[in-house]
Amino acid sequence: MDSFSIEDIGTLIADISAAYGLKIIGAIAILVIGRMIAGILTRVVAKLLKKSNTDETLTKFFTRLTKIALNTFIMLAALGTLGVETTSFVAIIGAAGLAVGFALQGSLSNLASGVMLIAFRPFKIGDFVEAGGTSGSIEAIQIFNTIMNTPDNKMVIVPNSNITGGNIINFSARDTRRIDMVFGIGYDDDIRKAKDVLLRLANEDDRILKDPATTVAVSELADSSVNFVVRPWVKTADYWGVFFDLTEKVKLTFDAEGISIPYPQQDVHMHQVDPNA
Repeated sequence: MDSFSIEDIGTLIADISAAYGLKIIGAIAILVIGRMIAGILTRVVAKLLKKSNTDETLTKFFTRLTKIALNTFIMLAALGTLGVETTSFVAIIGAAGLAVGFALQGSLSNLASGVMLIAFRPFKIGDFVEAGGTSGSIEAIQIFNTIMNTPDNKMVIVPNSNITGGNIINFSARDTRRIDMVFGIGYDDDIRKAKDVLLRLANEDDRILKDPATTVAVSELADSSVNFVVRPWVKTADYWGVFFDLTEKVKLTFDAEGISIPYPQQDVHMHQVDPNA
């Protein structure tokens, strides 16, 4: 009985070796050589992306995606060499991908938006922007979301799809910005004097650019005041400093020069009616 079992096992091993030996060797060769080639191609893709100045986050993402795709193809090729029907595996992978796609529609939308933000660069790290319903400085641009820091030092994580789905205002994109200011004086005040004061204050501030020249003009005869627009150009970094300082200087100088800044007011006229009429 023992002699029969040993012979039977030996025959079985011989039959398996004859039938599948070459296939097993071929599958192993495909796995080994394929992984080597996949590693080389992955490194080539990474180098090409870096040479094209692609963002580091996007480079890592595409490199990893390339590696996963190549390894999946190699595995299917090895299984096919062993005689395994790979069509069903491909169908299962496709169905699983479709199911995951439906389940992660929001995440995939953020992913696609992240790729667009990194590729087209509407803003960069450090820019102050208004996007996705939030204003703040950009701290990080990631595949699924963008991290912003508000002026009062709050961290806001904004989904990328919210950013690409609306307007993006980049306040740091240009080297210079125009400050739009409005100052009102009373109807009894001297318009020419007020205009000269506003121009003098703008010219005295070294942070305000000479070219383009500052605009000072009467913009409106309002209900309670004559309104001037003051539009100086400054470097982007000086925007808020000039805005606050110039506002304070205008108030102090108007007070010293006797130019009034009127309160909103209404004139009420009383008419007496003779009760015996």
